[in-house]
Amino acid sequence: MLKRKRKTLQEIPSASMADIAFLLLVFFLITTTISMDKGIGLVLPAIGEELEVNPKNLAKVLVNATGQVLLDDEPVLMNQLRGKVRTMLSRNSKLIISVKTSPQTKHQTYLNVLDQLKMAGATRISIAEPDI
Repeated sequence: MLKRKRKTLQEIPSASMADIAFLLLVFFLITTTISMDKGIGLVLPAIGEELEVNPKNLAKVLVNATGQVLLDDEPVLMNQLRGKVRTMLSRNSKLIISVKTSPQTKHQTYLNVLDQLKMAGATRISIAEPDI
C-alpha cells in the first residue's frame, strides 16, 4: 500500500566548526584595539647616578603629609605654584626643580604638583627620596 517516506534529519556538518571558531578568534584578536595607560612621562636617571648642582639653579618643592606645598621653604597654594615656578624659570633657564614628599602625602596631591610644574613649563624636574 502506500508507504510514508521517512524524513531524514538534517545535520549541521561539524567537521569545519573548529576552523570557523579559529578564524573568528583570529579576526577579533586582530581587529580589537587595547587601550594602554600612559602613566607619568618622566625620564629617570640610572641608579646611583648623582650630579652636583649649583644651589642657585635649584628650587625645592616640598609636599608635606597634610598636602601643604612649600616652594623654597615658603608656603604656596596649589593654584599659585604654576605662576611662581614660571616666574622663576623666566629668570633662570637652567633651573632644576626638586620635588620631595612625605611618605603620608596623598598620591593625588603629588600628581597635582607635578601637573602644575609641567604646565609652568618646567622640563627639569628632580624627584627626591622622601624622608622615612
